[in-house]
Amino acid sequence: MEIKTVSILGCGWFGLPFAKALVAQGVVVKGSTTSVDKLEKLREAGIEPFQINLNETTDLPSDFFDTDVLFVNVPPRAKTENASSYPDKLKRIVEAAMNVKEVVFISSTGVFEDGNFEVDESSIPNPKSDASKALMAAEQVFKTNTSFNTTIIRFAGLIGTGRNLAKFFAGRNDVPNGKAPVNLIALEDCIGLCLRLLETQKFEGIYHAVTPHHPTREEFYTQLCEVSGMQKPFFGDELLDWKQINSVNVPNKLGYDFKVRNWFEWIGDSPVL
Repeated sequence: MEIKTVSILGCGWFGLPFAKALVAQGVVVKGSTTSVDKLEKLREAGIEPFQINLNETTDLPSDFFDTDVLFVNVPPRAKTENASSYPDKLKRIVEAAMNVKEVVFISSTGVFEDGNFEVDESSIPNPKSDASKALMAAEQVFKTNTSFNTTIIRFAGLIGTGRNLAKFFAGRNDVPNGKAPVNLIALEDCIGLCLRLLETQKFEGIYHAVTPHHPTREEFYTQLCEVSGMQKPFFGDELLDWKQINSVNVPNKLGYDFKVRNWFEWIGDSPVL
């Protein structure tokens, strides 16, 4: 299939730079935002802009769903949205996307509980929290449809320009679970992985978008705070509940090589400052 048009529902921290990368490749990109103020920003980037708010009852614009591939990048709003309403909100997308062939749902590795284990794409989540259960239910909304193929990409913790996680730990004392592994992915790999998916067209199935380097929370965030010029945090010397998210399908099925392979080298380049 020749991919001429891609629609991205949710042009935020990831969606906007991803859209710009596609535009640079000559792809026609349709992008959505909930804010009317951001429509001109999308237009200036060469993106056909749409204002779409799934919380409103207005009909979704059919032109937006006239596309070869639809990326759904609308995570639940943790502070303002009841977790149980999130899957129901996404059902509107499924109904509107009946004529789309390929739908890519951006999910999260948060579907997995902290079960003191390593997991990969073949592992079956057993979510415990309401938020994790909502994510799992959202994945099922897309997987159980019969109108289009569904690809699920589970992003690990997101970090990169404009998203410096050091601020959440700087200067804190007795931060728990210092020996637990981190599960993160940088913005450049979020974009690179999705571009690779479109290039290979290895649609359907699940991909874990997580950097294959898992230093401890203490090691990673201590160094990140120091390089960021923030006060050093102090972690408890303990390993409580944890999980390590591994990716098998990304290197083996997509053939994608992560740009970030060592977090300490990445921190040394200070891309988040």
